[in-house]
Amino acid sequence: MSAPAGESGTRREADRVTGRGVEPARAAAYDVADERVPDVVALLDRAAGRFGDRRAVTDHAGSWTWHELDRASRRVAGALLALGVAPGDRVLAVLPPGREFVAVLFGALRAGAAVVPANGSASPFELDWVLTDAEPSVLVSDRAELTAPAERVGARIVTPAALLDWRAAGSSAVSAESTALLLYTSGSTGRPKGIVCPHRAVAFAAGAISRRLAYRSDDVVWTRLPFSFDYGLYQIFLCALAGAELVLPQGTASSRELVALRAARATVVPVVPTFAAMLARLAARDPRPLSVRLFTNTGAALVGQDVGRLRGAFPDAAVVCMYGMSECKRITVADPDEDLAHPATVGRALPGTRLWVVDPHGTPVPPGETGEIVAAGPHVMAGYWRAGDQTARRFRPAPDGDGPAVFTGDHGCLDADGRLYFAGRADDLFKRRGWRMGTQELELAMLDIPGVRAAAAVPPAPDGTLTVWAVTDLPPERVLRGLTERLGAARTPDRCVVVADLPRTAHGKIDRAALPAPEEARR
Repeated sequence: MSAPAGESGTRREADRVTGRGVEPARAAAYDVADERVPDVVALLDRAAGRFGDRRAVTDHAGSWTWHELDRASRRVAGALLALGVAPGDRVLAVLPPGREFVAVLFGALRAGAAVVPANGSASPFELDWVLTDAEPSVLVSDRAELTAPAERVGARIVTPAALLDWRAAGSSAVSAESTALLLYTSGSTGRPKGIVCPHRAVAFAAGAISRRLAYRSDDVVWTRLPFSFDYGLYQIFLCALAGAELVLPQGTASSRELVALRAARATVVPVVPTFAAMLARLAARDPRPLSVRLFTNTGAALVGQDVGRLRGAFPDAAVVCMYGMSECKRITVADPDEDLAHPATVGRALPGTRLWVVDPHGTPVPPGETGEIVAAGPHVMAGYWRAGDQTARRFRPAPDGDGPAVFTGDHGCLDADGRLYFAGRADDLFKRRGWRMGTQELELAMLDIPGVRAAAAVPPAPDGTLTVWAVTDLPPERVLRGLTERLGAARTPDRCVVVADLPRTAHGKIDRAALPAPEEARR
């Protein structure tokens, strides 16, 4: 378990190339190139038909087979239809990861609704804009304090238990072009934007990722990712495609994480850097082997010492690096351990994906040159909910003239073999601890704290430190605590600088270049 990262990596790359010591990856449950999945509901229908008595999803309270999950989703659909949910309505799910969420997800889709996933612990501040913008007809949650916010927008609040207690199955016709998901993601406007995800695009993306990752029917996928994060949400779809078991542990990771992984016999673990670093630290104290064969990574990149320590701690597991954004789900997926031979690559384009790196005029640049990353294909989503101007800026004609493309705003370069290398973001969006964030999102949250009169934020420093500035009489600790209450610990900045005023340009805008140096910050 403690082999040096360099030795481990060299050996594993040689094994991958020569075929020694590494079991060849089995094919996914079925080849989506030959058998296209028309909509997201079909993922569950076919999983129930192919893997009915195998475990589908396990949480702290028990397990469901694919047959049991299928029946639960039909009860949820029947209950939602009885509540008056009509095709095209939105159902907001404010639930922790667990069997109930998965049943509500597929049940709402069966009813013809679009699902709006939200973090189960999201604060009323975070949910306020989503409720206002999405206008759900139903809010599913166990949290009684959300009753008043739901009623404000005319939504009925119902518990997942009440939906699952319904005994009459139900369903509505689902079109491949209808909206399956409304995924809210932070944006440069400071307000989360709802990405409109049609069934056809979600099903295609899930199938393309499945072909590249090749989850197996005997895999046990352990995830602590929230379902409001599409990296976590798509684990449901990938498990349905492969017939794998999805395990959703309760609470947050602890010092007993490896014990729990062994007990579950987990074989696949999606990670973000903070979780990967924690697993590596735990493995240094507990070197007993695990069943894990694959770590996947997207969101915040797993590079440098982080990925080296993970490989050193788990030399028998491969690492797959990926790149994408919610506007088209996934763009590239590397081969297992491909970054050992090609450091920092995030892989080649998914099957069916067209990928370019372009200059400021939208013209593709040669391999090796850095520019904006642009992707096109059937997985390109349908734009932003009720945000035409922002949709027009992000979703533009593809460089080859064949349909729409996502202009990511991210920078990178391609090599001669089509491998992508991510360079960085071109605006004030950034990823932190797996979360996509925006500076204006932080500023709006600070301004919601009583006593904060003005606020400023910039992307993290090169060392990863995230600093904010506040005009307030409150101590810095109180501002940070207020941000934790509104955004959660993972998105809370490291430091806050309290200032008498914010520097401004001649046009009255905050002059971020003139903000006091982060060294002046106090915790």
